[in-house]
Amino acid sequence: MCEKHNEDFKVFCQEDQTPICVVCHLSRDHREHTVVPIEEAAEDYKDQIRSHLEILKEERDEILSYKSSGENKSQELLKQLETEKQKIVAEFQQLRQFLEGQERLRLAQLEELNKEIEKTGAEYVAKLSEELSSFSSLISEMEQKCQQPASEFLQDIKGTLSRCEREKFQNPVAFSSDLKWRIWESSQRNAPLETIVKEFTDSLSSRQRLDKANVTLDPDTAHPDLILSADRRSVSWGVTGQDLPDNPERFDTTCCVLGCEGFTSGRHYWEVEVEVEGRRGLWAVGVARESVSRKGGISLNPEQGVWAVQCRGDQYWALTSLEQSFPLSPSRGPRRIRVYLDYEQGQVAFFDAGTGDPMVTFPPASFAGERIRPFFRVGHGKCSNLHSLLFRGRGSAGVRLL
Repeated sequence: MCEKHNEDFKVFCQEDQTPICVVCHLSRDHREHTVVPIEEAAEDYKDQIRSHLEILKEERDEILSYKSSGENKSQELLKQLETEKQKIVAEFQQLRQFLEGQERLRLAQLEELNKEIEKTGAEYVAKLSEELSSFSSLISEMEQKCQQPASEFLQDIKGTLSRCEREKFQNPVAFSSDLKWRIWESSQRNAPLETIVKEFTDSLSSRQRLDKANVTLDPDTAHPDLILSADRRSVSWGVTGQDLPDNPERFDTTCCVLGCEGFTSGRHYWEVEVEVEGRRGLWAVGVARESVSRKGGISLNPEQGVWAVQCRGDQYWALTSLEQSFPLSPSRGPRRIRVYLDYEQGQVAFFDAGTGDPMVTFPPASFAGERIRPFFRVGHGKCSNLHSLLFRGRGSAGVRLL
């Protein structure tokens, strides 16, 4: 209603853009202005508003799209950040385990050298004491001899002179060159912590220095009594042999199998979790040269091209150039074995992967460019769930292993 004339709004003044009544239209204020019926004006303006609404809705949808895209991108970046966080935590956990293992290994090596030095030093002192006692007795005898009267002194003078003219004392070798070399080698390998950390972190980033090998089994090398799983990550000893071709690569007497992977450079490791069934179970893990004998019985030692830790029942041992035993009870025997290979240094070492404690480090070898492959022997008994490989046995039926 028009407050001035108390009339309904009937028309719309286009100049003032406001609804007015008929009396207002006839008044002096709006007489010259263009007016249209109020309904017609409303429709015109509604059309304009509808056009703006379409544009506003399109812009709102575009903003919603940006918002959704931004949220998705944010979630994606957060996931990437969490993945990177987990990667860093895992790498530093691996670094801690590596450093702890290196500490135990080097302390064990130094303790071994310490015992050998003490033993060698004691033997050296004992030898000198023996020589000193002999010389003291001879000097005392000669001094007493010189106090005797001439007639008594000259009796058996030839024997007296002979005893005086004994061979000149030869100083025994206190520490052999081999022991000195081992001490020097140990000191050289005992690099500063900063160097160890740098080398290890470099290897984590480049994956060229210390690689966790994804080991699979080579069916062409497996003894006929061994059964490989479909994914070639497990092997079991079968009751009866399989009818397999006797190809040159296959072990025909000793129940062994090689890994498909071979290494001619770099530092690598893999882990095996084992479980022996009964005291007659037998297994061995390690590495072997590509040229290792596949036919006939073989001895697991470096001269035969094999570096391995073996277990029968609860007895652990490794064959270096001399036999070395590791008697452990079943409750203390390692269930996870970490095999470590440094090709350039010619080093093969074994660790208890559960504790990081070193088991044995073989003397440095020369691989001379030959391919080195993971090596496994499965005999009477079973081995179960592992990180890189899985062994499963079939009871305790006997099999003759050479």
